[in-house]
Amino acid sequence: MSNPEPPLAILIVDDEPLARARLKELLADIAINQPNEVVGEAGNGLEALTILKVSRADVVLADIRMPGMDGIELAGHLGGLAAPPAVVFTTAYDNYAVQAFDLAAIDYLLKPVRAQRLLAALQKARGRGRPAGEALAAIGRAVRGGGRTHLSCHERGRLLLVPLAEVLYFKADLKYVTARTREREYILDEALTHLEQEFAERFIRLHRAVLVARDALAGFERAADDDAEAYGWALVRGVADKLPVSRRQWSLAKAVAQAG
Repeated sequence: MSNPEPPLAILIVDDEPLARARLKELLADIAINQPNEVVGEAGNGLEALTILKVSRADVVLADIRMPGMDGIELAGHLGGLAAPPAVVFTTAYDNYAVQAFDLAAIDYLLKPVRAQRLLAALQKARGRGRPAGEALAAIGRAVRGGGRTHLSCHERGRLLLVPLAEVLYFKADLKYVTARTREREYILDEALTHLEQEFAERFIRLHRAVLVARDALAGFERAADDDAEAYGWALVRGVADKLPVSRRQWSLAKAVAQAG
């Protein structure tokens, strides 16, 4: 006689308490057909990632529109976990992130969620197993919604989140990009060109290897005539670092600083 499969460990992520309560009721109703256990509840993506640091989940039921960190961004960060859970989106918007669903989400359920659809989604998740981290991360790259609020950093086996609002500049070095905040540096698995495109409203290019936050520019210095590294140097608020500025970007960078 074969051993029964263990219940699916489920994390519910929704900013509306009534929506979370509704999902818990539905999960209890379908437990006879698909055993499950709710291991936690979160009101947004940041809370969900905090829970997942200490609790394992097989499936994350995630709303899409949430304050702080939405479901799309959450799914992107889940790809950085050692054992990424399957993602099932719950949403009132049937065309909000269809591209993302096609990439890596197990399923998406329109609110009000129905028991049979939830059962089918969980059975699909059970059958498919855990997705590859790269596939989950593709969700975040494909559809940003309102844009990422945090960046992922993998450090000593941990997933760290870097608030975008705290990043002063990005600097490329060989195959890595460093994000600098006032407190420290973080090594990201990101391409500088992708960061430039995604966050064009917040960062400008100073040099082929440097992007700086517009509001972090504090001033400029001309480089010495024999300085081969830069045409000039940008001063950054809050840190002692000087960033190289190319001749091509010199006038633009100074104009941005003056406008700010």
